[in-house]
Amino acid sequence: MRLLDWAVVVAYLIYIIWDGVRMTKHSGNAEGYFLANRSLPWWAVGLSVMATQLSAITLVGTTGQAYNDGMRFIQFYYGLPLAMVILCITAVPFFYRAKVFTAYEYLEKRFDLKTRTLTSFFFLISRGLGVGVIIAAPSVILSIVLGWSETATVFAMGLSTTVYTMVGGVQAVTWTDVKQMIIIFFGLFVCLFIILSKFPPEVSLGDALHLAGATGRLTTVDTTFDLKQTYTLWSGLVGGLFLMLAYFGCDQSQVQRFLTARSVGEGRTSLLMSAFVKIPMQFLILLVGVLVFVFYQFQPPPMIFNRVEQTKVEQGARAADYGALNAEYEKAFTARQAAAVEYVKNEDGDEATRAATRDAYLAANKNFNDARGRGLALVKEASGNKTFTDVNYVFPMFVVQNMPAGVIGLIIAAIFAAAMSSISAELNSLATATTIDFYRRHYKPEADDRHYVRVGRIATGVWGIFACFVALYATSLGSLIEVVNRFGSFFYGSLLGVFVLAVAVPRARSRGAFWGLLFGITSVWIASRFTDIAFLWFNVIGCLVVVVVGYLLSLTVRDPQAR
Repeated sequence: MRLLDWAVVVAYLIYIIWDGVRMTKHSGNAEGYFLANRSLPWWAVGLSVMATQLSAITLVGTTGQAYNDGMRFIQFYYGLPLAMVILCITAVPFFYRAKVFTAYEYLEKRFDLKTRTLTSFFFLISRGLGVGVIIAAPSVILSIVLGWSETATVFAMGLSTTVYTMVGGVQAVTWTDVKQMIIIFFGLFVCLFIILSKFPPEVSLGDALHLAGATGRLTTVDTTFDLKQTYTLWSGLVGGLFLMLAYFGCDQSQVQRFLTARSVGEGRTSLLMSAFVKIPMQFLILLVGVLVFVFYQFQPPPMIFNRVEQTKVEQGARAADYGALNAEYEKAFTARQAAAVEYVKNEDGDEATRAATRDAYLAANKNFNDARGRGLALVKEASGNKTFTDVNYVFPMFVVQNMPAGVIGLIIAAIFAAAMSSISAELNSLATATTIDFYRRHYKPEADDRHYVRVGRIATGVWGIFACFVALYATSLGSLIEVVNRFGSFFYGSLLGVFVLAVAVPRARSRGAFWGLLFGITSVWIASRFTDIAFLWFNVIGCLVVVVVGYLLSLTVRDPQAR
């Protein structure tokens, strides 16, 4: 990066950490530190809800996935608006009026202590893993830009965010989220404008969309009903609905957001804001990835976007093989470039000509992808990493190699903003659950507020370090946007099932809820281990198993007074 880019990034980091630390004055008591004294306006809470979900994974992983696979991922969010309406009617007034710090406190009142503890424990595991993946995404950026090891960048990113979260609590999280969302939106629109300006003069936005559409990258609705397909209309509407209900209604990182609102009405409005803005925002991010794909139809992309692994192979025992494959790859790119130009040129021609040039372009694109696939296979073989993928490196490399001075710094600052907003929110929720559901409930129930705030800060630091270690392994697991949702889907459906039993099944008892949760988690593990069912359906499986098993076991409790 050039000096101007460094200035932008450093100025952003200094400001955001200072802004978070100055919130210390609002965090002297437990309710202030963990719930901002329930005093935040709906628009700030709404932006914080979106920022918590919009991590650097979204900017890095989603754009890379759109480059490889197109817009199909948008179907993941089709269940979101309905989920938000349901939660506005049920969860928001329910938790807000219960005057709880965590969602899991209610489960002790409804069932018993062991059900509350087990549910909170599974939340801590799922979020602890998830925040590690969230830290991994910006670390990918830093390792490329700075040439640092991923270990150094993981701890630099994770611990810097941990500092202001420890000090400022949820006040710092929310108000820095607001500022970070502004930076993210601005960075996205600047990035979109720059990409379009770098297309060849004869290629318009319409031409770009035709090229992307020819390869299937503009598909936003797939009506195929196949449990093995990850992104279809049905997996989004059904599996996505269950996932969103669980995430926004049972996950402390989101429940804590609307519990900070001034009233039930403002809490509801904050969720509805996300319901109506999230899908257009996700569409914009995916579109950026698709347009990066179109850009690389006319400019040669690297065969391997992860330049660290590329350098290792180029300088290793398989250097000759890599060189031969790279020559084949460059030849395939030249052929695809010519076919793309010809396809665009004949877009207004007769039907036969359009069909012929389209078929020629698709054939050239297939040959290009096959050559790249052989390059990826060589890296996997040479490195011994069978899960190697460079999908998370596509967008960072595009930014670093093609954006002008200043803009690189702005976009990296936007990625930092996305990362820090999610990391801070997750760490704060992990600290809240640890302090309230475990430390205060099991160890020291009679301490004063200052003591619990101090414990919350220590817990934030511990979870920050834990997440950094998880992050060290996350980048090798595939598309980060899929990895984080896969982690969540192992737990979310089962957690949702416990709350369904608590709220909607009067006959449910603690025995059913406790063992139903264990059966639900086990059923998801079995489905993931022994079937090819797509991970979005795990949320449905987990929830249904918990409800059915929990209800049946509850029938074995004969004491009408038992919880």
